[in-house]
Amino acid sequence: MGDIHEQSIAEVGECLRRGDIGVVELTRIMLDRIAAKDGELNSFITVTDELALAQAARAEQELRTGPDRGPLHGIPIALKDLIETKDIRTTFASRAYADHIPGEDATVVKRLAEAGAVLLGKTNLSEGAADSSSQSSAFGGPRNPWNTDYITGGSSGGSAAAVAAHLAFAALGSDTGMSIRQPAALCGIVGLKPTFGRVSKAGAMTLSDSLDHLGPMTRNVEDAALVLQVLAGYDPADPHSAHVPVPDFSAELEVAPHFVANARLAIPRDDLFTETDPEWIEAAEKAIALLQAHGAVVEEIKLPGLDDLIQLANLIVVTEAAAYHRARFQAEPDKFGSELSRVIKIGESHGGPDYVLAQQHRGRLKAAFLSAFQGFDAMILPTTTLAACPIAEDAYPLVRPRSRNTLPFNALGWPAISVPCGFAANGLPMGLQIVGQPFAEDKVLALAHGYELARDGA
Repeated sequence: MGDIHEQSIAEVGECLRRGDIGVVELTRIMLDRIAAKDGELNSFITVTDELALAQAARAEQELRTGPDRGPLHGIPIALKDLIETKDIRTTFASRAYADHIPGEDATVVKRLAEAGAVLLGKTNLSEGAADSSSQSSAFGGPRNPWNTDYITGGSSGGSAAAVAAHLAFAALGSDTGMSIRQPAALCGIVGLKPTFGRVSKAGAMTLSDSLDHLGPMTRNVEDAALVLQVLAGYDPADPHSAHVPVPDFSAELEVAPHFVANARLAIPRDDLFTETDPEWIEAAEKAIALLQAHGAVVEEIKLPGLDDLIQLANLIVVTEAAAYHRARFQAEPDKFGSELSRVIKIGESHGGPDYVLAQQHRGRLKAAFLSAFQGFDAMILPTTTLAACPIAEDAYPLVRPRSRNTLPFNALGWPAISVPCGFAANGLPMGLQIVGQPFAEDKVLALAHGYELARDGA
């Protein structure tokens, strides 16, 4: 049982139900791993030892006597430290919020608890979720498990590192412009940004209310589907929540090879393969060729008004961030780090008409992009333009190039997943992004799983 921490959620669930291991023992193994390894990785801000063991004891008793709450019952997971947890500090990785103790759990936390998941702790991130490497955290930046001299990516860098280092079986992240997918790619795991409105954001601290998404970060696509199943669904507490049916995300995975063989894939080479790390382009092209060899039809696509979409999305992000932090920033500006302060000040420089016009133009571009994407099952491209850099070489101006391939799909609200697609010459992971039609996460997951199977020769 020494390698239990390396197994998938489904595999661990089978072990728990057979009685090969108890939830309390499993949780202790994970807490011991955090204690032994996270001093080097700095992936957690807060470890909730007592809560985790109490939840584990309850989950273990329920698995013995009922009820069985489903695939996440007894599974130790982690949460990005901008997702509010009752009576547990939620810091936003900022001195300005370091003493914030919420009085209620976020909706996603409630749903995970109802599913029987065990909370190991709160993971590190960029301060205010506002940079692309997570190095701006007031608690020190997390480090990439593949090479601790390198960045994890951001802003869900702690979540990515914890999952990649087998300190948690899954973690939740948030994604405003790249923040689930880019760190997932740089740390060699799976990161899913669902359709805007698919997962409730009620109780999550905000970078940009109209672009923020919450989603799972896991070691494989099957686990992402299991976690999304718990998170998805309408929530009246979130005004952006979509009242749409929730499919069985795992069911589609069973026919993934068939789906790949019949898929029509859009490739935005002229728009989103340019000015990209050559190794990442090569990896993406190999993945496309592999999908094509398994029957997928591949066609070039031209994205209308891409530069405008990226420009207005950046304006919206900083303006909404400035609005969220306004009162606290005016009262205690010295508690904000330099990068988050820069974002807030840029946001304050935009007027109300600028913001309104940006949102109006965004609406027009969403319609144009949806028209161009009509008839395709998915879009395939490198997750990010820039490979992981050494921490010593990280710089704030890298935010925009790093987000070039991901931010458009936040502005559009479409679902997108990053899956591992090999390693660069320096031994660090690379990621492939698969983007789908709105509320077609089942197809995105199926295509991603089909790629996993083809990649691994299954």
